[in-house]
Amino acid sequence: MPQLPGSFTLPRPLQHRLEALSEAFIEPAAAPRFDFTAPPGEPALLPPDSVSWRVFKNPLTLFIGGVAAVLLELAEPRVREGVWRHSGFRTDPLGRLQRTGLAAMVTVYGPRSRAEAMIAGVVRAHGRVSGVTPEGQPYAANDPDLLTWVHATAAFGFMEAYRRYARPLSPAERDGFLSEAEPAAKLYGALGAPRSRRELQALFDSVRDRLTGSPVVFEFLEIMAEVPLPGFARPLQPLLIRAAVDTLPPWVARRLELEGGGLKTWERPVVRAAGLAADRLLLRSSPAVQACRRLGLGDTYLYGRG
Repeated sequence: MPQLPGSFTLPRPLQHRLEALSEAFIEPAAAPRFDFTAPPGEPALLPPDSVSWRVFKNPLTLFIGGVAAVLLELAEPRVREGVWRHSGFRTDPLGRLQRTGLAAMVTVYGPRSRAEAMIAGVVRAHGRVSGVTPEGQPYAANDPDLLTWVHATAAFGFMEAYRRYARPLSPAERDGFLSEAEPAAKLYGALGAPRSRRELQALFDSVRDRLTGSPVVFEFLEIMAEVPLPGFARPLQPLLIRAAVDTLPPWVARRLELEGGGLKTWERPVVRAAGLAADRLLLRSSPAVQACRRLGLGDTYLYGRG
């Protein structure tokens, strides 16, 4: 199949090794492999010409944006307590990353019926998560306000990481990315998910006084520094984590006592070059390409867009 100018592959042995590493990192070891190619022709929650399909194909910016999103989550005390007490970040950080990453891939690229079933399962699991913070604030994982914050932080992290470290997104594309996520957000229970940059900013303004720093933030960053990324990404791991800190709004970084923890000036071009390369590297085993095959599109379909 001919490749568009926007994509490239590596020499065959290296490409096969990279495909295997990427596939192993995405799929939790104990879980059955998710087949994004089946059933043939079934649409996803979002169409393949959406901004989201372009953004989520980039594994490097997804890692950066995911770390940034969790930092924002941990700034909200009730979300922080729920995530840290009830998830596997401390005991199985790689497994937690894989499960979260696979859920994002299924939400964007999976066939609609299987995406909706997966989301329903997540909602049921969230129904068992509740408690009280050390400050005496009750929390529940299915609280629509907390779900809205979690959804918004993920959208912000992925969108900002992609436009900073891969390809620019116009204001209209950023608004489009946010509005595209609304159907899935409602399925998860995030009823107030922002649909535009204006609504996202309004949400950040509304929670500003609630966000606080915590030693948990630094523990999370230490864990992320030790998570075994695939071999090709491991040398960049410290830079990717600092890029995530750089992605935060400056006032949030100050609130979390992370000022000065971002990239040095000379490091930004390095991460941008890696992010652009990841955006052009054609991984035929990736959920994005597999989903394109399900819909009868070429492997390079997404690489000729944007």
